[in-house]
Amino acid sequence: MIDRDDLGSWLDGPQFSAPADYWPGKNLGLPEAGPGSIAPLGRRLLGVLLDWAMCYAIAAFLFDAHPLAILSIFAVENLVLVSTLGMTVGHWAFGVRVMNLAGRAPGLLAGLIRTALLLPVVPALISNVDNRGFHDVAARTVIVRR
Repeated sequence: MIDRDDLGSWLDGPQFSAPADYWPGKNLGLPEAGPGSIAPLGRRLLGVLLDWAMCYAIAAFLFDAHPLAILSIFAVENLVLVSTLGMTVGHWAFGVRVMNLAGRAPGLLAGLIRTALLLPVVPALISNVDNRGFHDVAARTVIVRR
């Protein structure tokens, strides 16, 4: 007799069985650990929180903390700093940077794509086997340790 556990469920989600010698970023030619390896989720989240707090403080001072002002300042910060320097203030503070797949700062088009998909938050929460959010996959960028 077939047991329900043998069949699985759509609730289980897709199953990925990585080879024993696999690490996030291996498909991209990145090292397993150290500078240039995929940045850990904690550092990335702390960086975003710091950026958001700074944008909130600026908006509180200049625009009475209007939500659209906070989001706009956050968008401009991400677009300008990530496109040109490859990192926001939060990224810098927590030792990570954004680079394109060639290892350089993303540039304006990739920065624009990445920022547009970062603002609604959900695309950034969907990640692949290399721990890259959908916004990074679409922009052909990756967040690595400095």
